[in-house]
Amino acid sequence: MHSKDKERLLKAQKRVRHLKLFYIHFAGYLVVVALLLYNLYIVEGAYKNNIISLNLSVLVLWTVAILLHAWKVFKENKVFKKSWEDKKMASYLAEEEIEETKMWE
Repeated sequence: MHSKDKERLLKAQKRVRHLKLFYIHFAGYLVVVALLLYNLYIVEGAYKNNIISLNLSVLVLWTVAILLHAWKVFKENKVFKKSWEDKKMASYLAEEEIEETKMWE
């Protein structure tokens, strides 16, 4: 394996690891958000306003953190890159070619 191939492999592994960590972070975020929203729904008592303030603070801060994490992980992954367009066009052309050859068989 050439050094350039090793470098590309390590870079790909690093990106996959970062993506995996983001998905774990996001799953935990969704669980905690669901629990905090349920807590906001059932909270009663003398400290109701304090609990609501704390829950909303956690929701806002963690939402900002998850958005920053998502931006860091996906900043290079633009949805419609030129290479994506080229790959999609090639796959559609290949599908059409397969369909055309099936008609005559």
